[in-house]
Amino acid sequence: MSPIPPPSTSSSEPPSPDSTTSSATDAGPQRNPARMVAFIVAILVVVLMTWYVLTDRHAPYTSRGTVSTWVTLIGPRVGGQVGEVFVHDNQQVRQGTPLFALDPRPFEVAVQQAEATLAQATQGIDASSAALAASQADVAQARVNLANTRLATARTLELEQHQLVSRADGDNARASVKTAEAQLRAALAGLRSAELQLGAGGADNPQIRQAQAQLEQAQLNLLYATVEAPRDGLVTNLQLAVGQYASAGAQVLTFVDSDGAWVVADMRENQLGNIRPGDRAGILFDAVPGTIFEGRVHSIAGAIDPGRTFSGGLLQNAPETRWFEPARRIPVRIELAPDQAWPEQVRSGAKVSVVVYTGGHGGPVGWIAALLHRIQAISSYLY
Repeated sequence: MSPIPPPSTSSSEPPSPDSTTSSATDAGPQRNPARMVAFIVAILVVVLMTWYVLTDRHAPYTSRGTVSTWVTLIGPRVGGQVGEVFVHDNQQVRQGTPLFALDPRPFEVAVQQAEATLAQATQGIDASSAALAASQADVAQARVNLANTRLATARTLELEQHQLVSRADGDNARASVKTAEAQLRAALAGLRSAELQLGAGGADNPQIRQAQAQLEQAQLNLLYATVEAPRDGLVTNLQLAVGQYASAGAQVLTFVDSDGAWVVADMRENQLGNIRPGDRAGILFDAVPGTIFEGRVHSIAGAIDPGRTFSGGLLQNAPETRWFEPARRIPVRIELAPDQAWPEQVRSGAKVSVVVYTGGHGGPVGWIAALLHRIQAISSYLY
């Protein structure tokens, strides 16, 4: 028999502590990934805050812009029944286009009545002319009568002095002079009254002027019976139907002026530091995605309503319902550049995004802001 070999001990021996320590040292210290993520987040926060501050000073941006325009509430200047409506709701019209007309018959009758009144007043002037001539004749007759009476009285008084006539005859002669003088004063008063009734050649006669004013007012009311568009614009909120009674001054439709639109951008107070009238602005209408229009800052609102309420004539404290008070926003009026045509798709009240370039387009902040605004314009096709 062959001898049995001794058992091997190389695989069953436990590793020595020295060998374990040396392997751990060779692998190196393990890195914590959360620390790296926190570092990157901190860097991003600092970059974003820096960008936030720089843009507020050199390229302030807001998405809280609104299209504003001149809005006119139109109603008839005279009351009457609607006879015809020439337009429909949301129709574009040109200046002078008839919008609606009231029944003209009552106004035509008023014109005819005023014409008749003027003719009657003119006839009255002819009668006043005859009365004036008669009054002038009365005055002339009274003057002659007074002169003759004075001569006769003078002779009678001279005879009285020589006691050739009685004292009673002298008293009668003096009384006749006073009577003739009173008749002359009455004739002059009648002449003055006739002159006032006739006026200066008839043109300033009060009755003529009143009749002419009534005729002119009646003619104006007839013109006012047809309401026309004051400017080029859009008719909306039409609330008219044939046969409806429209009161004078009552709103029956809304007219939006198409030539007087602008943008009101609500900027935070800390964005207004470098904004000046005349600064260039990039305007993005949601209704026209992909296109940025150039505008100019027109002005900054002088005041806003903070929403404070009064009670008993005193201001009330605003309730503290928030941890942080939201920033106040001041309206900034922005108009399109003169070479920019107002887009037809945009309506009053439409949403607008605005970037104001306080330092021009030349700076790095302006370049980046313009690039981001362009990206937003392209992405606006999606929402």
